Amino acid sequence: MHLQRIGALHTPFRTLADCPRNGRQPDPAPPCIAAVDPAFHGGLLALDGFSHLILLYWLGPQADSLQITPPFDGQPRGVFATRAPLRPNPVGLSVVAFDGMAGPGRLRVRYLDCVDGTPLLDIKPYLPSTDAEPGATMGWLAPHRTARGAA
Repeated sequence: MHLQRIGALHTPFRTLADCPRNGRQPDPAPPCIAAVDPAFHGGLLALDGFSHLILLYWLGPQADSLQITPPFDGQPRGVFATRAPLRPNPVGLSVVAFDGMAGPGRLRVRYLDCVDGTPLLDIKPYLPSTDAEPGATMGWLAPHRTARGAA
């Protein structure tokens, strides 16, 4: 298996401790840039018109444990029942607001929760008809739900 970086994410977060627990927490959400390497600019054709995108990125390093204790919960949880960044394959996913282009290969986005310079792996358009599940349940996270979304 081979993953190829297609660019980098630029956020105001310099360290993991600076990052919000999820991209929906800062209000207002800080502007960020998804910078796509020139070799992949052709893949951005017809991206305009989408209000939201799905960004996949490499969080690294990999986890050394399959269980974590979330700081807001206190109970050990399996890593696959969390959205913790330390994972066997540390791939991050964010649904971001797409605010247009900021120059060639530079996408203005909001709602990222990763460290500045994080490698960008892929971009997909967010499709409300396909990607939203209004009846989805939140498992053990339900009691921790905040006014703005999941804990």
